[in-house]
Amino acid sequence: MAFDPTSTLLATGGCDGAVRVWDIVRHYGTHHFRGSPGVVHLVAFHPDPTRLLLFSSATDAAIRVWSLQDRSCLAVLTAHYSAVTSLAFSADGHSMLSSGRDKICIIWDLQSCQATRTVPVFESVEAAVLLPEEPVSQLGVKSPGLYFLTAGDQGTLRVWEAASGQCVYTQAQPPGPGRELTHCTLAHTAGVVLTATTDHNLLLYEAHSLRLQKQFAGYSEEVLDVRFLGPEDSHVVVASNSPCLKVFELQTSACQILHGHTDIVLALDVFRKGWLFASCAKDQSVRIWRMNKAGQVMCVAQGSGHTHSVGTICCSRLKESFLVTGSQDCTVKLWPLPKALLSKNTAPDNGPILLQAQTTQRCHDKDINSVAIAPNDKLLATGSQDRTAKLWALPQCQLLGVFSGHRVASGASSSLPWTRCWPRPQLMAPSSSGHSKTSAVSRHLRGTMLCLKVAFVSRGTQLLSSGSDGLVKLWTIKNNECVRTLDAHEDKVWGLHAGWTTAPSLGPVTPESSSGRM
Repeated sequence: MAFDPTSTLLATGGCDGAVRVWDIVRHYGTHHFRGSPGVVHLVAFHPDPTRLLLFSSATDAAIRVWSLQDRSCLAVLTAHYSAVTSLAFSADGHSMLSSGRDKICIIWDLQSCQATRTVPVFESVEAAVLLPEEPVSQLGVKSPGLYFLTAGDQGTLRVWEAASGQCVYTQAQPPGPGRELTHCTLAHTAGVVLTATTDHNLLLYEAHSLRLQKQFAGYSEEVLDVRFLGPEDSHVVVASNSPCLKVFELQTSACQILHGHTDIVLALDVFRKGWLFASCAKDQSVRIWRMNKAGQVMCVAQGSGHTHSVGTICCSRLKESFLVTGSQDCTVKLWPLPKALLSKNTAPDNGPILLQAQTTQRCHDKDINSVAIAPNDKLLATGSQDRTAKLWALPQCQLLGVFSGHRVASGASSSLPWTRCWPRPQLMAPSSSGHSKTSAVSRHLRGTMLCLKVAFVSRGTQLLSSGSDGLVKLWTIKNNECVRTLDAHEDKVWGLHAGWTTAPSLGPVTPESSSGRM
């Protein structure tokens, strides 16, 4: 669909091969054009309303020019070999730019209806925008003439000079999974460029420099994990069914989309001060991220070494000194944090610092679903699909004991998390199939559905649990009672985190402290 410049006419293209024009003021159809084979997927009015011209394109990759005055097809422009994705017009209305998935852009003379220049852009272009005819040195626009902006499957914005066919500017933004661009538009009055990605995210750029201004997160599908960030729990980081992380500021809902992993992020954890957090993913890697006082987040370290997906991660509790990961390869790795990473003045100018594993230990016979570090940083608990939880001494990972008692494993999925959270070194609560159990205090809290996450609150006197039924339950450990049930999710609640400011004393519990399908 497309509106005309007067905002009184609407053109629509349909699967029947017809192009229709509607008067939206008087609510009736004014024109019905036939002649396009297959689906009409693109329509656009000429910017000069006095010329009464409408352009359309269908599956034959041709561009048809319709006259609203004569009610006829004036011309058929054929030069593309694949679907035409966008049309843009020059300020004087004499030239038109078309882009296509055939990796070319074409400049047309609308007076002669002939192609005057074909520019190979070497990517499947989803949108092309003609830039205002004014110098913009930051984008390589230094001389008069037509310049246009392209967006496509490479995930970067590029500026081209129509006369020479040369690329004069390429956005300094490395492509990644889900960053392919599907739409692009220029709001000249506001001075912004808006793009959409295949991950359903909207990116807003300053038009004269293409500097990123705002990001809007789209559909998140399943949310796999969530953590509070910042010393006052001012932000939330979300791992969804994507290689990208999303960081939201709670007060404004402003979003940052973090790229780095190349496969789905499975788990998150945050160091106690709240400025550093870690992520692990199916790409067999671990990454450490830092948030500055302005709320901006960047990757400062990365490590690899596991041979299968890394499904669980836990950060040291006393201070920012190390982290532990567990993988489908049945091993646990301990990663010490480099001293350079802990310096507040350290900026990763040359890229993220490389992490090296200090200890690697094969802990179980099946996938490791969860790891947790005691508050004194001297003990490690691991949980596996072999139905056991084990206790280890750090940093050498010496086995201290085996906890058995769960009748079935958590589930078949390698990303299904168990959680062991210690308010005190002698208290541990593993989540399992349908119930949670504490070993040292001999408490058995039984629910009705599969328990996916647990977290201690109220200084270890209460326990939060989330399950496959979409419920979040608050348990009092002393009397084994469920004192509150929060019902807000519609599906499994995979992620649960009690922030540092709320963990000592629970206070009011809200459904927003958990994550599930968003």
